[in-house]
Amino acid sequence: MPEILRTAEADSRTDELSRMTPAQFRAALLHHLRVTVGKSPTAASRADWRVAVSRTIRDAAAEPWLDSARRARQEDRKRVYYLSMEFLPGRLLEDTAINLGLRDAAEEALAGLGQSFDRIADDEADPALGNGGLGRLAACYLESMATLACPAFGYGLRYERGLFRQAFDSGRQVEHPESWLDAGDPWSFTRAETAYEVRFGGHVADGDAPIWHPDARIAAAAHDTPVVGYGGHWANTLRLWAALPDAALFDLGRFNAGDFTGAADPETWARTLTRVLYPTDETDAGKYLRLSQEYFLTSASVQDVVARFLRSHRNLRRLPEHVAIQMNDTHPAIAGPELIRILTDDHGFEQDAAADLATKVLGYTNHTLLPEALERWPVDLMRALLPRHLQIIERLDRRQVEVHGDRAAGLGLIEHDHVKMGDLAFATSHRVNGVSALHTDLVRQNLFPAREALSPGRIVNVTNGITPRRWLKLANRPLAALVTDTIGSGWETDLDRLAELEDHASDPAFLDAFGETKLRAKQRLAAWLSDEHGIDVPLHALFDVQVKRIHEYKRQLMNILWTIARWQSIKADPGAGWVPRVKVFGGKAAPSYAAAKDIIRLINDVAAVVNADPATADALRVVFPSNYNVSMAEHLIPAADLSEQISTAGMEASGTGNMKFALNGALTIGTLDGANVEIRERVGTDNFFLFGLTADEVAARRAQPEHARRSIEGSETLRGVLQAIADGVFSPDEPGRYGGLVDQLWNHDWFLVASDFDAYDAAQGAVDAAYLDPHRWQRMAALNTARIGYFSSDRAIREYMSEIWDVTPAL
Repeated sequence: MPEILRTAEADSRTDELSRMTPAQFRAALLHHLRVTVGKSPTAASRADWRVAVSRTIRDAAAEPWLDSARRARQEDRKRVYYLSMEFLPGRLLEDTAINLGLRDAAEEALAGLGQSFDRIADDEADPALGNGGLGRLAACYLESMATLACPAFGYGLRYERGLFRQAFDSGRQVEHPESWLDAGDPWSFTRAETAYEVRFGGHVADGDAPIWHPDARIAAAAHDTPVVGYGGHWANTLRLWAALPDAALFDLGRFNAGDFTGAADPETWARTLTRVLYPTDETDAGKYLRLSQEYFLTSASVQDVVARFLRSHRNLRRLPEHVAIQMNDTHPAIAGPELIRILTDDHGFEQDAAADLATKVLGYTNHTLLPEALERWPVDLMRALLPRHLQIIERLDRRQVEVHGDRAAGLGLIEHDHVKMGDLAFATSHRVNGVSALHTDLVRQNLFPAREALSPGRIVNVTNGITPRRWLKLANRPLAALVTDTIGSGWETDLDRLAELEDHASDPAFLDAFGETKLRAKQRLAAWLSDEHGIDVPLHALFDVQVKRIHEYKRQLMNILWTIARWQSIKADPGAGWVPRVKVFGGKAAPSYAAAKDIIRLINDVAAVVNADPATADALRVVFPSNYNVSMAEHLIPAADLSEQISTAGMEASGTGNMKFALNGALTIGTLDGANVEIRERVGTDNFFLFGLTADEVAARRAQPEHARRSIEGSETLRGVLQAIADGVFSPDEPGRYGGLVDQLWNHDWFLVASDFDAYDAAQGAVDAAYLDPHRWQRMAALNTARIGYFSSDRAIREYMSEIWDVTPAL
């Protein structure tokens, strides 16, 4: 069949999918219930219905998915390969149904069978494949690549347990194994024919050419999930690798001798590679496992990329014409040495030529300025685990000196017996991008200034974005419907069209409707909090939300200190006409991060005292639901009136939560940090509650002796808060519980909580004043939604495609 007819046929099939009637969906659903699940409708559980619905939708996704792969192959399209240790796509059922245009048909079909679409969708577990913003960004980018018909693969690890499931015990964070796979995964396809050997350890024999003799070999098995773009016209692949032991690792002789456990030890270690996301790396064994995971992901992915290229091409020197590999942070930074190893050891390239070729293929997205997040691996560990790669890195280091002469301090790839993975990623990439305008400037000026001088123009900016399909159309159906009723459809793939809402921002009827969507979101959240967590909240209150990974630089501590101050003020003057607040926190702390876990416990201790105080119950509640994830965010973000984006200036690379809140009509209280800077410029300074030191002022303040003590001594409010904590008001059973946190604030305060506290307090006063004028507040909120279109992940991906990947849309 001629290609044009094949394409027309495929488009017709895709259109048919979106036009599937409820009756057709019902028939397909009942087929899966009987044949796939093996249940009758009367005997099926909610989980059975979920699997049947998921398989029905997956069947529909398979059409554009297979057709997109065929088109990319036949048209010889350049592909993007996105390497990330984290992906947080959230629940797939409703998102995929929306993008295929099947949600309404599915809802009607289920209703006719006495089932609720929402209830069944809520039964799905979040894939626990990430920690926070890094994974949510990666998921948004994959969805946007599919929507824009950018041929792409996402590569990650199929963690059996993923990140831990958070619970609270007497206010303390307790980590439990995540169980997202226990109920099965109806979305992925296991590719038994696609597996690669990943090698570890051993030694390198030098001769005419280095030969790596590993002492361990692990198979990487592929599991593919379709990622469907909006409209269902294109779909890409999320390929997750699972570790499988080589059959030779099982010692049958030891087993037959009765040593059943010992015989399986090597097999157990192999499975450990993809058992848990981010094992603690405080021990040598933890470091060994973490680096093994990163190499396992990278090696399997790069081998797959090269194999796919060689299926249709012979000349590897043309690799940059057909392949773009993007490293999402430093975790996959070993991709450069791995590609060089494959080119030299398997295909006969000289290393310098291989390095030049790899650099043209690779790009590196930097997400942090924090030294601990840039990763440095001990040379001895690298030598023990990846001896061949250490040789390649050492040669890259020497070549840098040969090309540029004596180097400035800090330019080495290996320094102080550690391999610097951020520098390695920079040195092996043709483009390095920051993720907000401010962050990119700081990457140039503070993180890689010497490398920028050697390679001017290599560092570029691509400000992060979010997908409006999940974060508005799915998460906030009432607001999405109001947008469509007001400006028409099409904004889902052209978010700049939200600007048309500005014409209605002074219309009382529109503002009333806008406010009604917020009330409905609050009602939904309140019902969820009551049903899932046994927490009751007043709907008339201002919902003040901070949800993100718990970290000192994100300053959840400042937020809870202000909450204590508010409680004290209400008790001192209960008749002052306080704006009621519901203070909502959400997020996890790394298991070994003691200070962050202390902050979690303090928040919970404060909540226990404040929520039990009848004198303040009508004016203040504190809520901290456990186990924050994408599905929880879909409840919290649409209901938020105020978005807390209060990190120490110069420390947040970008943020994407700030964008999601603004899109859903929440006003921001925040510092000039990360993408806050650009958000404030676009939504308008009058529609953003700004406070705090700038990045330059932060550096100057840190240089001042005793800055923390002077700030506290100058703030009567903050002194009263710290005194209450020190006196054990929130920990009467253990008055000294938070002595470390209080002492840190008085004597160190690297994150400048004390320096910014009074300015934060004043900004919160401005929030109260604005909220007391409902018309003013609704107009400010509506303008946030109207002016946030720039922060679409579609815009970000278009910039990656043109500025970094040199890829054009396939449609």
